[in-house]
Amino acid sequence: MDLRFKALSVHLLTATGAVLSMLAMLAAVEEKWSLMFLWLVVALFVDGIDGPLARRYQVKTNWPIYDGVLMDLIVDYLTYVFIPAYALFKSGLLPGWTGWLAIIAITYASVIYFADTRMKTKDNSFSGFPACWNMVVLVLFALKPGYWVTLAVVLVLAVAMFFPLKFIHPTRTRRWRALSLPMALGWTVFAAWAAFVDFHPQSWAHWGLVVSSVYLMGVGILQQIVPARRG
Repeated sequence: MDLRFKALSVHLLTATGAVLSMLAMLAAVEEKWSLMFLWLVVALFVDGIDGPLARRYQVKTNWPIYDGVLMDLIVDYLTYVFIPAYALFKSGLLPGWTGWLAIIAITYASVIYFADTRMKTKDNSFSGFPACWNMVVLVLFALKPGYWVTLAVVLVLAVAMFFPLKFIHPTRTRRWRALSLPMALGWTVFAAWAAFVDFHPQSWAHWGLVVSSVYLMGVGILQQIVPARRG
């Protein structure tokens, strides 16, 4: 296949995220939360592979007509932010004013973060919490920690978007990638498993989600504390 059409195929793959977000939204409107999260997990998988493919086939050079970065941001806002925020509000995990506060904080802070030109660090990590609300809300659905804890998690992470805290990109952050990438893949498997069993409280998937989530949330900050070896 001509390299140009391989580059185009990557753009078309990224665009499927819009369809997946619509399927997730339709499930959310009917309050089929497990199905919604399954679609979001598929969208997350697509988002995980289209970046490496875009760099491999040099889409900016071989098919510059479409802006892959812009396309990715549009899809990410739908799947990472908008739909998870809606689910958090409509599910009843945050009743009354707490739900309103959460969705305003999530949607408003995230759109500002997505427009911030400083969101990436030199090692291709993220500066500040990268608005991965799809992952956060899925874990909250699985663990159901209570609305005060849920609200605290949302507000702390919303504020963390604007602090110089490092959060890794599992495929692009080279340091400790040999561990980070399997952890990210494991999280995806555990998330799909948890949603597939309708977030059954006795599912072992919940433990996998906790372990992999703690790693992915904290490893970047740990890298800031532990200096990299030179040599």
